[in-house]
Amino acid sequence: MKATFGGGCFWCTEVIFQNTAGVNSVRPGYMGGERENPTYEQVCSGATGHVEVIEIDFDESQIGFQKLLEVFFKTHDPTTLNRQGADVGTQYRSVVFYHDEAQKLAAMDFIQALESEKVFDSPIVTAVEPASRFWEAEAYHHDYFNQNPQNQFCQVVIAPKLNKYLKSLNH
Repeated sequence: MKATFGGGCFWCTEVIFQNTAGVNSVRPGYMGGERENPTYEQVCSGATGHVEVIEIDFDESQIGFQKLLEVFFKTHDPTTLNRQGADVGTQYRSVVFYHDEAQKLAAMDFIQALESEKVFDSPIVTAVEPASRFWEAEAYHHDYFNQNPQNQFCQVVIAPKLNKYLKSLNH
């Protein structure tokens, strides 16, 4: 089964879901834009309309879509429009791209429950949109955190986020 999420930089979201039980694979890429076969540079310009996303292949017998939504909303800020931390632009917007009606309803219900419970101080701006063509990111983006542990962005931004997530699994 597939799930596709845009939650800011795909380097950050990729490693979170790589460390989630029941996830078979995570691929970084682009979705939701106008240009055929977009490049990273084109997407980063904001001109293509694409979002940096991760496409997750998961085993429904081990983890459900609902649990993936929990991880997604726990590990990014769904209240900032077109932004995650210092990354600003429509390519970093928060979005659930659904692959079927069940995923659409689950995402909408999940967001409504978070809003009702006032989990966040600000309104959730996460979009729920139908999945469109997935364009796989260039090879150097795959497994980025694990391949580039000395990169400053990995050390300063991703490592603390991953450590916080991994600690949450042990509680």
